[in-house]
Amino acid sequence: MNGADVPSYSYLGPEGTFTEAALLKVPGAGHARRVPASTVGSALDAVRSGAVDAAMVPIENSVEGGVSATLDSIAVGDPLRIVREELVPITFVLAARAGTALADVRRIATHGHAWAQCRAWVDGHVRDAEYVPSSSTAAAARDLAAGEGGFDAAICSPLVAGRLGLAVLGEDIGDISDAVTRFILVGGPGALPPRTGADRTTLVIPLPVDHPGALMQILDQFAARGVNLSRIESRPTGQFLGDYFFSVDADGHVEDARVADALKGLHRISPGLRFLGSYARADRRSPAVERHTSDDAFTAADEWLGTILDGR
Repeated sequence: MNGADVPSYSYLGPEGTFTEAALLKVPGAGHARRVPASTVGSALDAVRSGAVDAAMVPIENSVEGGVSATLDSIAVGDPLRIVREELVPITFVLAARAGTALADVRRIATHGHAWAQCRAWVDGHVRDAEYVPSSSTAAAARDLAAGEGGFDAAICSPLVAGRLGLAVLGEDIGDISDAVTRFILVGGPGALPPRTGADRTTLVIPLPVDHPGALMQILDQFAARGVNLSRIESRPTGQFLGDYFFSVDADGHVEDARVADALKGLHRISPGLRFLGSYARADRRSPAVERHTSDDAFTAADEWLGTILDGR
């Protein structure tokens, strides 16, 4: 750890973002050194450089799916390891400076994911408003409060609006009232978090050769061993058009025999496989494991094969 045994964390800032709220759910983070970063990439680079011990970044939203900035940044560069996840309910307000009426709003700033989650409300109340991209919902609110950016309102969290003394023109404006974002705490390579029985394993799987059935070969490694995938997304590598990798969340821990065996099969197909971590699920939901894919079944199969090889 950095400093006198005081942990340090970077997070997608500025202060008041949903990402900071996720970080504050980590035991001890409230008393740790917290360093806001302007982008997901810079938050993760702070871990790679050793400037901080870990970074909290968003990875998946229940409305918009995977967060591309995180999926791409964690897939390349020096290896990183996910050690924890947190779930944060997402609630948005439309905030403006005092004296601004809803009819005065012509330009609205916020993060792209927030804008996508509030489109129905915006279309119904300020249909002609122009979207102004911002690095985060909190950054949009802070620029608004400072009179910067040339926009009239910001979509942000109620907490940030209250901290900055902004007027709320619309409450709970998300299109889906129970939207949730999943955040991951990312550190450097090291010891794995212990297996809990309700775990998730995250992988980056390059597609070494694009041919008919290539994706099926990858999926078969999981299906044959009874490993469920809770998320699979394709992302461009940026090398050339049509070159992709798969970002995958699998139910289970690498210490589970079925998951370990699937990873070995994947590595034979895609030697560039990147293991990003096995860690406890925030919802504590355990996967259903059939008898023939249990640890006992794999152990029994190994012992049976051993008797054949030993000539017994």
